[in-house]
Amino acid sequence: MKKKIKKIKKIIKKKQARKIVKKRARKPARKRKPVFVPHGGTKTGKPDIFEGVHKTKIRVIGIGGGGGSIISEIVSKINKADFVAANTDARALKGLNRKIKKFQFGQSLTRGLGTGMSIEIGEQAALEEKDKIKKIFEGQDLCIIVSCLGGGTGSGATPVFAKIARGLGCLTYGIFTLPFKFEGERKMEIAREALKKIGPNFNVFSIIPNERIFQIIDKNTPLQDALSAINKRLVNNLEGLIEMIYLPGLINIDFADLKTILSGRGRLAYLNTVEIAETHKDEAARKVTSTALYPYTLKGSRGILYNIVGGKALCLSDVSRISEIISESVNKNAKIIFGINQHTRYKDKVKITLLATGCSFKNDLINIRKRERPKPKTKTLPEPKLVLKPKPKSKIKFRHKPKSKPKPKPRSKSKSKLRLVPKIIEEKKEPEKIRRNALEVRKVIEQEEKDLLQKESVWDVPAILRKEQEPK
Repeated sequence: MKKKIKKIKKIIKKKQARKIVKKRARKPARKRKPVFVPHGGTKTGKPDIFEGVHKTKIRVIGIGGGGGSIISEIVSKINKADFVAANTDARALKGLNRKIKKFQFGQSLTRGLGTGMSIEIGEQAALEEKDKIKKIFEGQDLCIIVSCLGGGTGSGATPVFAKIARGLGCLTYGIFTLPFKFEGERKMEIAREALKKIGPNFNVFSIIPNERIFQIIDKNTPLQDALSAINKRLVNNLEGLIEMIYLPGLINIDFADLKTILSGRGRLAYLNTVEIAETHKDEAARKVTSTALYPYTLKGSRGILYNIVGGKALCLSDVSRISEIISESVNKNAKIIFGINQHTRYKDKVKITLLATGCSFKNDLINIRKRERPKPKTKTLPEPKLVLKPKPKSKIKFRHKPKSKPKPKPRSKSKSKLRLVPKIIEEKKEPEKIRRNALEVRKVIEQEEKDLLQKESVWDVPAILRKEQEPK
């Protein structure tokens, strides 16, 4: 009996399970209510503000030995940017920071060594690797190129990199250092020639002479600290620029604002960042508008982009005062874009980052803005013909005006024939035509024939006719 009961229970359970499956199959799937998401959404249905927004890609490229060593010091302190070092020297690339992507070019020419201060080798090495260089710039919104001019790789390859970036439509900002005076005049000449080629291919570029170190640091500073002084300034400036783009604030600055300021070609740029105590806001504004790092000032600049970062105690009057000091030091017609951020990291401090483009550069060392224009072709005029004109008549002055005009006096025969030519031509008259009848015309013709025969008898006989007439 127990076995029969167990079998019956199993059959009942199977039937119940079949009925449940059939019911589930008959029921339609539940329709979820649509969730309105203005800027895209996530899987949970919650709105995602940043979905669909383009993320700005910034790449910092160091070309040559000097450019590579600068970005090697910067890479550990700047986030949200990609770093690439390009060089012909394999040893120099190996000694750089691991976070940097290495790109070696020109192996067939240099065999892994440097260019030996030859611009031609550096340029040729870059031209051979055009396709690989294009990949460095592809997909990037802003490329910051750092190079120390005066050497072979930096001065020769940088113009090739700049032309490729321009062809791809990438925004480019160049930061170039010039050699020390004790490095020789030849290096300075190479740097000048490179700047003339580089300038027109960049949107904006900054020039930092190495001699400016002595105005920033003490003369007794150790060598390593002295060389890294400019690098530290560059770190602060680039960090402020990248923070300006990425950090959201009360008045926000995005990549579109940066794009409007960087529009154009071959403009000088001024980038400076100052961080100072909150009680000295006016001093911070004055320091950001004047620095010993650049050999030029803000005067003449057409585009200004600056960002003020402070704590919660930052007032509108403080912002107004800082803005007044900056606007006074630039052109009145300049395009000015500014941003304001408040962050807990800057409780008792104020940080100002300023980027100006189109600065005037008055220096005999290098004048980049005034390009050498081709001289206009002078039209070759035909040689003037000498025309002898009659001598103008001498004007006779009278104390009292006569009632009738005086008659012109006849010219003397001693005067030159050239002066009398126009007078003779004017007075010459055409001869009168004589009418003759047929008999008179015939007589005239016969008389002319007789005259001709008489003249022929006088003429000498030609040598050919004489031989024929001689007796054999």
